[in-house]
Amino acid sequence: MRWTLKPIPDNHLIVNLSKELNVDTELATLLVQRGIETYEQAKHFFRPSLTDLYNPYLMKDMDKAVARIEKAIASNEKIMVYGDYDVDGTSSVALVYSYLLQFTNLVTTYIPDRYAEGYGISFLGIDYAADNDISLIIALDCGIKEAKKVKYATEKNIDFIICDHHLPGVEIPKAAAVLNPKQLDCDYPFKELCGCGVGFKLIQALAEKNHQTIEDLAPYLDLVAAAIAADIVPMDGENRILAYFGLKQINSNPRPGIKALIHQLKKEITITDVVFQIAPRVNAAGRMKHGNHAVELLIEEDFDTAINFAKEIEIYNTDRRATEKEITEQALKQIIEKGEDKNSATVVFNKNWHKGVIGIVASRLIETYHKPTIVFTESNGFYVASARSVNGFDLYDALEKCSEYMEQFGGHTHAAGITILPKNYPLFKEKFENIVASSIKETSKTPEILIDLEIDLSSVTPKFYRILKQLEPFGPANMKPVFLSTGLRDNGYGKSVGADGNHVKLSIINGADSKTYNAIGFNLADKYALTNGGFQAVYTVEENQWNGNTSLQLMLKDIKQE
Repeated sequence: MRWTLKPIPDNHLIVNLSKELNVDTELATLLVQRGIETYEQAKHFFRPSLTDLYNPYLMKDMDKAVARIEKAIASNEKIMVYGDYDVDGTSSVALVYSYLLQFTNLVTTYIPDRYAEGYGISFLGIDYAADNDISLIIALDCGIKEAKKVKYATEKNIDFIICDHHLPGVEIPKAAAVLNPKQLDCDYPFKELCGCGVGFKLIQALAEKNHQTIEDLAPYLDLVAAAIAADIVPMDGENRILAYFGLKQINSNPRPGIKALIHQLKKEITITDVVFQIAPRVNAAGRMKHGNHAVELLIEEDFDTAINFAKEIEIYNTDRRATEKEITEQALKQIIEKGEDKNSATVVFNKNWHKGVIGIVASRLIETYHKPTIVFTESNGFYVASARSVNGFDLYDALEKCSEYMEQFGGHTHAAGITILPKNYPLFKEKFENIVASSIKETSKTPEILIDLEIDLSSVTPKFYRILKQLEPFGPANMKPVFLSTGLRDNGYGKSVGADGNHVKLSIINGADSKTYNAIGFNLADKYALTNGGFQAVYTVEENQWNGNTSLQLMLKDIKQE
């Protein structure tokens, strides 16, 4: 692991902010690192307000989208709310569908089958709309690169409103409206909304027309928070506001479907719980069965029925974990057998691998080899893949350079989906490997831990933690603070823990005082020997609840000898 200490910002800014906010310089440093340099900026950061959300009509085509929906409602047209099968897509569909139900019952949902239709807008979905006299499709979290399919729909007298956040291609679909802040000619101030975030801006615009306030939309924010967390978009700007109030909704009055997923946790839900508890379960439906199951859960209004849906989804999630583990083991074996562990990139294929989990498998392979990774399987006569990248390597740009061998691809810097013809697999694999080998930076080849601050361990107090909690919700652009402390010793009671003994539990003594600090390092048991003498540790601070007692705990990320 490569430890990188973030540069300490201008001391003048830190001292001024420390005085203005009456906080210590350590917290002031964390804030300045996050671009918060004045009292006013800190006020907006620590006290988010829904009134700080931008006017939705600043987004290109918003007026057209609202006008087309109003026309459809007034004319009793049938509306289909169409979305991708992941958390962002299914949350978006549940959001817009449940909002429109206030004004019309001629609205239905559609999630494409991952296996029969694949990602994005499908011809099958358009044909379904045509067969059922649906004349307006609202596509969420997809569609920005689907010009041909939108044209096909137009020929069948079906209009599209596209709400997407993925990077546009050269040709923008000729839809009734295209909402995507990443369009070059869109002046919307915040560019990093997820698909559900764009869907929320649409219902915010509709709400204004219907004399509803932003507070009236609070019940929908649990869905938006789930999508923001799952899609790992930057946790600043509008995303921070939406996630902040979405978490409040989850903890105070969640919709029955989300309540059914979290009711066993019996604690305050954080963004981490959304990422690791809610999102995988919602995703599991689309991975293992069909995304419709997730939408049914999220729009269900009866809690007892939602509990039954949640139990079903829990079975899918258990299957997903077992399948993912098996395929990861097979992929690791394939890499070694083919002698490809020294390659600059990881590209693997097996026609029998489950399409629903190959994205997770790609992430697991990166944990082992830390290289740009693509995992292929076979589907409907094509090779389809999920690709994942490492920090500092632009995956989207690399794939664009391989476009001659791809039938279809979409995504962003860190993740993408790919479809190729089987005959092109060896050519694609060779070209991708060569592009990575010639362009990847040395710094991208080693996992990096970004450290916010070096602090004395004695700084870690309950008051310190209470202030840290106010920085939540955490995510990209506002990550959980990571600290470095030196001059540490284990008090002799450290040990390996866990079913396989993979983790290490320590009782750390700080050199400056005799106080003991509890610490745990997941998958760090092989570094336990480094704690025999003086050592350094990189960690985050968490609250640990055990047997009714609450205490602070250091979550170790890495250990080095002094």
